[in-house]
Amino acid sequence: MTRSVSDSDSVRRMNRGLVLAALRLEGAQSRTALAGTTGLSHASITAIMSDLLVQGLVAELAADKPDSRARGRPATLVNFERRAAHAALFEVDVNRVRLSLVDYGGVLVDRMETAVSTTTFTTQSPHLFLVDRLKALIARTPAAGASLRRVAISVQGMLDRHGKDLLWSPIKGLVRSGVADAMAGSLDLPVSIYKRGRLLAEGVRWSNPALHDASVASVFVGSTVAMGMTFRGQLMGRGDEGATEFGHMNHTPNGALCRCGLRGCIEAYAADYGVLRNAYSVPETAAPAAAVPPQQYEALIQRAEAGDRAAIHAFNLAGRAIGFGLSRMMAIVDPSHVLIVGPGAKALHLMRPEIHSAISVSLVGSIIGLPDISGMRDESEPIFRGLLMKTLSDIDQSFAALPSSSRAASA
Repeated sequence: MTRSVSDSDSVRRMNRGLVLAALRLEGAQSRTALAGTTGLSHASITAIMSDLLVQGLVAELAADKPDSRARGRPATLVNFERRAAHAALFEVDVNRVRLSLVDYGGVLVDRMETAVSTTTFTTQSPHLFLVDRLKALIARTPAAGASLRRVAISVQGMLDRHGKDLLWSPIKGLVRSGVADAMAGSLDLPVSIYKRGRLLAEGVRWSNPALHDASVASVFVGSTVAMGMTFRGQLMGRGDEGATEFGHMNHTPNGALCRCGLRGCIEAYAADYGVLRNAYSVPETAAPAAAVPPQQYEALIQRAEAGDRAAIHAFNLAGRAIGFGLSRMMAIVDPSHVLIVGPGAKALHLMRPEIHSAISVSLVGSIIGLPDISGMRDESEPIFRGLLMKTLSDIDQSFAALPSSSRAASA
């Protein structure tokens, strides 16, 4: 009897999760459309919708046009009840912290951005700093505080295998700080921490319907070099929170000094500080610049476009490092698309010849050919999108596990 109840609860939770996932992917739909999308029967969809409506997780709205799969008058659509939950999303970079408050429908409610320096998290507790920012934002929208369900943090660096803490990061003061667990204890809310490269892949998948089920390598090139990967629509990496360390793959043994402290990483040649160092013929053993202003990186691009040999050489080296890294990756996984994302996308035309050359001389590249390589200049949108959808999907799963309401059960 216990096993039967347990199995029934598991099926019910799975079916509710299917419905919420379908709404998350496709947006407002009729019950008929949901049955087709999920493969559940109309009776199951009706029962689930009755439950979700009573619990205030979804709301009904009139359709603007008839459902093509139904006859007669326009069908009633269902979609998320925006007030059912809120989430706080932190994007922590080397020079800023951006905090966004979003509702259950994925709509941005409020946003706050705070400048940080290399000493911000070494002179004060990271978790207290972030909690203070969250309290300041909630004070501007008090009603959202009662329905805040999750907090999520996007960071640069390497997470442990459990996705609970940072093992390495260019953001000083965050490594092994236990920031997620400390915030969870202070707020009494689930707090998750995610690697930025992983979110980049998730965001690209959600932002471009044509790539949702494709194999895509999304490579961020800017202050660092990072990669997120999907294989036929499924994220790849070490668990849900991990990701590949593409930027710290060794490109040249004992080569240029990287910010991670090792030598010869792809990042040491392709990140903005690597390009800057090579454009000015600074020794490879010189310490990387702490930060490269966007204007200075764009000036290097302009110099190369104007024919400056040193700048052209620097971007050639960057393209070569990225290209050989991709060729090694393609020996294991063959993506159909490669997206160069971030400031480096503006320099893709300068790096492309060396990227193509490096891939073409590999066995896989010479036989299969080049993947589709394109640029996406605004990295903030896919990273934020990935953080948003990952967090809302986690809230969906927690709602899928809620017990049935007595009103819906007796209906």
